Amino acid sequence: SALLEDDNIKILSILESETNQEKELDKYNRVDILVQDSKNRKIYIEIQNTWEVDYIESLLYASSKIIVENQELGENFREISKVISISILYFNLGRGNDYIYYGKTHFRGLNTGEKLVIKKRVQKQQDTNGFETKYKFIEKDIFPEYYLITVERYPNIVKKRIDEWIYMFKNDKVPDTASSKGMDKVKEKLGVLNMSKAQRKSHEKHLINVARDKKAWEDIQIEGYIKGEKAGIEQGIEQGIEQGIEQEKANSKEARILLSSVMKLYYKDKKTITEIAKILQEPPEKIKKIVEDN
Repeated sequence: SALLEDDNIKILSILESETNQEKELDKYNRVDILVQDSKNRKIYIEIQNTWEVDYIESLLYASSKIIVENQELGENFREISKVISISILYFNLGRGNDYIYYGKTHFRGLNTGEKLVIKKRVQKQQDTNGFETKYKFIEKDIFPEYYLITVERYPNIVKKRIDEWIYMFKNDKVPDTASSKGMDKVKEKLGVLNMSKAQRKSHEKHLINVARDKKAWEDIQIEGYIKGEKAGIEQGIEQGIEQGIEQEKANSKEARILLSSVMKLYYKDKKTITEIAKILQEPPEKIKKIVEDN
């Protein structure tokens, strides 16, 4: 979305090379994600961590295969799929100073060097009643386009939306000024991925406790309803609510103890948020929110 400035991108499939074969001897299609833009163009995105001698050849193969796979037998060639290839590279593919390269097929005269402008085609247009009454000239753009993003060459300067993503690829963190679609989810994911083993274990324990508390509250309500069926619905619901209140009180007490501990460690003992998280075995985000809110 950020690279093509199109917010109507949708994921078609997440592909694995091992399963993307029509027959045993067919070569792997190294596509990671296949998406479609607002113009119905197929876009495949590949993340390549290690250098390959024949990487350019593999790009051509992958884009060609997608074109063929999306062309039904007997279908007119004018319906052929337009493919855009986006590669996120963690190695230098060649010499150059930029970090985003773009490539496309052009035809130029051998003698004049002039670019050939492909003749526009006539296409039938239907009116509102479904009858083919009009024609219009269209310029069909069918050749694959390629974007090569070299992460290591990125200078850590954010100028546009795509830079926010490359910054994240390179530094494993989201830039402070990030505004691209989906960056909030990326930030949340990275927060968990960048935790230490002990912090992640504590975070998972916290999520499990939250799920258990929610389940306990639901069970209490169900139990209250069942009792209400036997001894009167109103009495049963009231009992369920009372038990729920007791559970909430217990949770509130635990929260007050945690708040007191955080305040003491932060203001009196001058511990950092990271240090407090390790001592109390709680996620740093949770400790930070407690400090900010109090």
